[in-house]
Amino acid sequence: MKGTIKTALLSLTTSLCAIALPAAAHHSFPAEYDASKTISLTGKVTKVEWTNPHIFFYLDVQDEKTGEVVNWALEMGSPNSLMRLGWKRDSLKVGDVVTVDGSLAKNGTRLANATTVTMSGKRLFAGSSGGKAGGGQ
Repeated sequence: MKGTIKTALLSLTTSLCAIALPAAAHHSFPAEYDASKTISLTGKVTKVEWTNPHIFFYLDVQDEKTGEVVNWALEMGSPNSLMRLGWKRDSLKVGDVVTVDGSLAKNGTRLANATTVTMSGKRLFAGSSGGKAGGGQ
């Protein structure tokens, strides 16, 4: 009987953790980003993280004021929402030069929620959770 209770408790704990982790990782757009503070960045892709719940990619951008190259993190929608918008896992590659329009993070870091990404003359919606055109969340 003791083994059955231990097994049941372990199973319950594992299930609760599996449910809680994705919920904790997901956030609402207004909690993290300011839709009234938009930005347009052009730079070279340095990293792509094609994972749930949101895709992130990183962009080296030259700061207009200092001339220094700084790295920005850009958040897009989920892989599923992006595929419905025409994206493929390999659409964005390290070394690609792209222009990104989006909304700045409220905390002042180099983080933005992308609304569109333009590459090779083609403009794709980024599945933004901000509720703008092409939004997916």
